[in-house]
Amino acid sequence: MKVHVGAAATPEEAEAIAKSLAEHLGVDVDVHVGDAETPAASAEPSEPSYPLDDDLGPTDRERDLRAEIADIREGGPEKYRDRLSEQGKLFVRDRLNLWFGGEDGTRGTGDAGDGDPAGVKFEDGKFAAFDDWHPDAPAGEDGEENERGGDRLPGDGLLTGAAEFEGRDVHFMANDFTVKAGSMASKGVEKFLRMQQRALKTGNPVLYLMDSSGGRIDQQTGFFANREGIGKYYYNHSMLSGAVPQICVLYGPCIAGAAYTPVFADFTVMVEGMSAMAIASPRMVEMVTGEEIDLDDLGGPRVHAEESGSADLVARDEEHARELVAELIGYLPDRAGEKPPKRETKPPKFSPEGIDELIPESPNRPYDAHDLIDRIADAESVFELKEGYGPEIVTAFCRIDGRPVGVVANQPTERSGAIFPDAAEKAAEFIWTCDAYEIPLLYLCDTPGFMAGSQVEKDAILEKGKKMIYATSSATVPKQTVVVRKAYGAGIYAMGGPAYDPESVIGLPSGEIGIMGPEAAINAVYARKLAAIDDPKERAAEEERLREEYREGIDVHRMASEVVIDEIIPPSDLRAELAARFDFYEDVQKDLPDKKHGTIL
Repeated sequence: MKVHVGAAATPEEAEAIAKSLAEHLGVDVDVHVGDAETPAASAEPSEPSYPLDDDLGPTDRERDLRAEIADIREGGPEKYRDRLSEQGKLFVRDRLNLWFGGEDGTRGTGDAGDGDPAGVKFEDGKFAAFDDWHPDAPAGEDGEENERGGDRLPGDGLLTGAAEFEGRDVHFMANDFTVKAGSMASKGVEKFLRMQQRALKTGNPVLYLMDSSGGRIDQQTGFFANREGIGKYYYNHSMLSGAVPQICVLYGPCIAGAAYTPVFADFTVMVEGMSAMAIASPRMVEMVTGEEIDLDDLGGPRVHAEESGSADLVARDEEHARELVAELIGYLPDRAGEKPPKRETKPPKFSPEGIDELIPESPNRPYDAHDLIDRIADAESVFELKEGYGPEIVTAFCRIDGRPVGVVANQPTERSGAIFPDAAEKAAEFIWTCDAYEIPLLYLCDTPGFMAGSQVEKDAILEKGKKMIYATSSATVPKQTVVVRKAYGAGIYAMGGPAYDPESVIGLPSGEIGIMGPEAAINAVYARKLAAIDDPKERAAEEERLREEYREGIDVHRMASEVVIDEIIPPSDLRAELAARFDFYEDVQKDLPDKKHGTIL
């Protein structure tokens, strides 16, 4: 405590005042004479602020409260808790212990109450809906007892609070499936909204541990369409989007309104044999459309990992889901505007000296883009997202010299690396997310361009390709582009080509940039000329001559000579070159036009 006394006070008087106040108040005291910044005297209390022989302690009132908290922590009806093991899932509080427990995985005694995981800082709303179910709840305002005897509703089926996860402060919510199948009602909705709104204030990441059957239909009054009802979830998701990382893990069937939280999150993890999400249940689908389908085929992990693209990752079980999120969050900052965390550099899994031999000379021969990334990235740092969706493009986080980087790589083993609608959409979302969280981008270009044909037109290749080009155009993080081999057509545009404000475009000696590949070009330009040659050998020789002539015009050396690209790099030097360029351009500033926002989503 700082105390000011009159300027006429003597040092002895200041010391006496300091000692007296320190003893009386039980706190440290600094006494300043007049306006002096330095204290003239300081004192500490010689005794605690309470008597050492104090024999006061908790009364029955506190003991009763602790008993109520212990009862709440037991969750919903015992019969529903007993069924969890049959479903292969943890009780929600055991799940929190898995996520936020101590190093040995055991419970600690946290601030949130006895038995809480060591990493839980506090919980909000344990007593939500308490008066609606607890037998010891007080009588209602009209003097009559509240309704008793129905299902237990501890916390109204939702847990919210703050915790430490992998050294990071996070907000969390977790459905309690033992309370009416994790369904949402008014008190739980209020808790969810408060958690989101507090995340907007703190700027800390949010973990959604979802296991909800949707809105509680028989109790929808007061939370469905209200201004502060369940619809506000998705407004808040939208406000949080790009402001703080939102990560959602699904532990059960999330239907209707509950299914929107995972798709609004930046990253969604589903668990095999357990997770599902759909706009309506199979029973409702049959009622509306007549289609008979089970939940796994309607919205299970395979559907959303391979067909809809709504799942970023699929976990084997609950433990694996936590492991995946622990690795994922290591690439992300706490909030927008901060740099993602760096780590110590590691040599790559395979030597960069093998890159040149890995890349076939023929543009039509495949190689695996993962093998190329493993020769560029730090060992054990490659973390792929949406692996089964749009496989013609690989989207992955990695580290190069310890720095997180988002990689967008064409995959020649999948339809020659041509860009299909799903791949374009996947890449656009990944680029957009990297840009939101200050993660630099690396494009590894080896594509014949966007796919053509009637089916891809029906699948919106133009619309989805537009989104990829828009995301690349709008990204203001440092961008490096490598022309690995073929860069044909509009593929070079989507893959961060020279016109898209990259910090560098560098080529490997195998690189080619052109409107189209040699085979297509010769067919388009010289088909009649070649058809007029009767001798097959002469025609083949002329075709080969034209092909080589065309390739000379699109060769990376020609592009470097005309300063289309910045440099040609020996493949063995690629990792070191990229590390140096990402380091140099780490703090590059790029501005977008002054406008509210673009119109391309």
